Amino acid sequence: MILLLIVIIVLLLLLIGWQSYSKFKIKKNLRELSQQLDSILHEQSAEKVLFITNEETVQTALIQINRLLDFNQKIIADYSKTKESLRKMISNMSHDLKTPLTVILGYVEKLMMDKMMQKEERTIVTHQLYKKTEQVIELIHRFFDLVKLESGDYSIPLTKVSVSEICRKNVLEFYHLLQSKKLQVELDIPEQDYFILGNEEALNRVLSNLISNALRYGSEGGIIGLTVREEADNIAIDVWDQGKGIAEKEQELVFERLYTLNDARNPEFQGSGLGLSITKRLVEGMKGSIFLKSKPYEKTVFTCVFNRITY
Repeated sequence: MILLLIVIIVLLLLLIGWQSYSKFKIKKNLRELSQQLDSILHEQSAEKVLFITNEETVQTALIQINRLLDFNQKIIADYSKTKESLRKMISNMSHDLKTPLTVILGYVEKLMMDKMMQKEERTIVTHQLYKKTEQVIELIHRFFDLVKLESGDYSIPLTKVSVSEICRKNVLEFYHLLQSKKLQVELDIPEQDYFILGNEEALNRVLSNLISNALRYGSEGGIIGLTVREEADNIAIDVWDQGKGIAEKEQELVFERLYTLNDARNPEFQGSGLGLSITKRLVEGMKGSIFLKSKPYEKTVFTCVFNRITY
C-alpha cells in the first residue's frame, strides 16, 4: 500500500514537472515569436516568423500569424500601387488639362486684345475655342465616368442585345473619318443575329472607344477590321488594325487608368489614357472580358467576349 502511494506521488510529480516544462517551452516560444514579429513589423520586411517547435498550439498560432503577415504585405503592396497610380493619374490629368486650357486662354486673350480682328478670323478663332472647350469637358466627363465605374455607382442594366446590328452601326458612324484617312475596312459580321447578355449603350461606348483607338494608333497600317464570331458558348468581337502595335511590356498596362503610350502625349493623338480603362470596366460590367494581342506592324487585336443568349 505504501509502495503504491509512493508510485502515485512520483507519477504526479513527473506530471507536474512535465507540465511546468511544457509551459516554460510555450513561454519561450511565444517570447521568440513576439521578438521576431516585432522585428518584422519594425523593419517592414517581407519575412515570415520561423522557428522549430513541437507545440501544436504554437504551430497553429505561427500559421495564422504568417497568414496575417502575408495579408499585411498585400495591403502594403496594393497601397503603394494605388499611391503610384494616383500620382501618375494626377500628373497625366494635369498635363491633359493644361494643354487645351492654355490654348483656350490664348484664344480668349486674342479675342479680347485684337479689337480689329476681321469677322471671318473671329469666327475661326471662336470655333477653335469651342472645340477646345468641348475637349476639356469630354476629358472631365471621362474622368468622372471612370470614378463612378470603379466605385460601383455606375449601374449597367443587362438585357438581350443584338451584337451584329450594333457593330454595323458603330462602323458606319466612323465611315466619313475612315474615308478621309483612306483606310481599308474589313468587316466579318455574319448575317445571322447573335445575341448577348449586355447593355446597348455600354456596348456602343465600348465599340466606339476601340474603333477610335484603332484609328488613333493603327491607321498607318492602312486597314482596320471588325469581326464578330462564336467562341464556344460565347460571342467574341475583335477590333483590329495593322499599325505600329503595342510593345509586349506595355500590353499589361494599357487598361490601367490614365496609362498612355509614349506617343499618346503627342498632340496629334490626343490620348487621355481613360478610354481603355473605361472600356474594360464597361465590358466587365456586362459580365464579359477583354483581351489584347499585338504583333507590331502585323496585327493588333482587342477582343471582347460576352455571354451568348440563344433564346
